[in-house]
Amino acid sequence: MALTDVQAGRRQAGATLRPRLAGSLRLLGGTGTAFLVVIAAWQAAVLILRPPPFMLPSPLRVAETLVARWPMFLSESAVTGIEVLAGLVFGIAAGILSGLLVVALPRLGRLVWPLLLVLQAMPVFALAPLLVLWFGFGLTSKVAMAGLIIFFPVASAFADGLRRIDPDLIDATAMTEASHWQALRHVRVPLALPSLGTGIRVAAPFAPLGAVIGEWVGASGGLGFVMLQANARMQTDTVFAAIAILAAATLFLRFLADALCRRLAPWAPETA
Repeated sequence: MALTDVQAGRRQAGATLRPRLAGSLRLLGGTGTAFLVVIAAWQAAVLILRPPPFMLPSPLRVAETLVARWPMFLSESAVTGIEVLAGLVFGIAAGILSGLLVVALPRLGRLVWPLLLVLQAMPVFALAPLLVLWFGFGLTSKVAMAGLIIFFPVASAFADGLRRIDPDLIDATAMTEASHWQALRHVRVPLALPSLGTGIRVAAPFAPLGAVIGEWVGASGGLGFVMLQANARMQTDTVFAAIAILAAATLFLRFLADALCRRLAPWAPETA
């Protein structure tokens, strides 16, 4: 390969990377600005209304609690983090498999999809006590809860993407020697990846919520357990500190999902 080709490739890669970095920086800047506005409004409310600390602690008091009890928060965050990551893997994998089966096997899809819709319509929070009863107070019930919240948006978005393929492409594929499964693998799945990315983007930030709800129902560790115990003792600053960690984790998961989806479907760039 000539040196000019290498240089041209580098320039093209740099031209592609720069807009993505600029978009990420704009998003980070907007998030930081919104965060500062919330903190300022919170501090102003504390100064003006002067509520008791057990009702609404100041941001400074929450920060002091977070620093003073950081080893405890770190260990409990690790527990919740394992639950969240395992739930993400389980929920995304199950959603992709379900979306594929529903579209690849239409007869099975007509039987299974209405059942999935009924389960999706149920409040998943109501299932948390049952999951604890079935899987116990350990890691499994929390992973199942987080995975359940992740599963439905991923399965629904991926199945919808597989179904909304241009009929002309399907007809053109039928005129070749490609089998049903080959057409699914080489045509329908690649074209449905942007829809899968949308489902992952929507679902990923809810994984911490699923893990925390599972910990509220029954657990011996994790940020949800810390919040439950602190609320019973009216230690509202500890509750807010745990919420701050969960908010940071949610933002991180959203940025991670964005990065994953850009790699998943690089031919479908965002226009805004």
